[in-house]
Amino acid sequence: MIARPEPKLAMRPMLPADVPLLAQIFRAAIEELTADDYTEAQQEAWAETADDLEAFGEKLAAELTLVATFGGAAAGFASLADNRRIDMLYVHPAAAGQGAGAMLVDALEKLAAGRGTKEISVEASDTARGFFEKRGFVAKTRNTVFRAGEWLANTTMVKPLTAKDRPS
Repeated sequence: MIARPEPKLAMRPMLPADVPLLAQIFRAAIEELTADDYTEAQQEAWAETADDLEAFGEKLAAELTLVATFGGAAAGFASLADNRRIDMLYVHPAAAGQGAGAMLVDALEKLAAGRGTKEISVEASDTARGFFEKRGFVAKTRNTVFRAGEWLANTTMVKPLTAKDRPS
């Protein structure tokens, strides 16, 4: 039996050519991971945000967007807006629970802290709330967002960044 290397988890900046695949990851994550918390109509209203690839790409390019890869293939992405808010964090369902999301959030926290940010926030979906709570984020406000005729609930969560979050 030949030993095969395990695919390695890595990270890199987003490239313009990544946009169509990141849109697919965005849609797959919403459709397959949020069914316990959102209706099909809510999921579709949320996922259709990525249907306009040009606008989706412009949004990602306007923020600090990192891509998690497994064996070189994109498995998830996260973006930091205004150096203080995690705007997007999406991992493909096939890669969920394998550390890509944690790696991305760790990197965004370090980048924000290294640039002097004292507190980072996220508007976490009901599905992602537990993930952020385990990482030290605290719920502050409950929100509703109107998208494509549907109301979606989320929670604004914050986490203070300390010296240990800064890059060494």
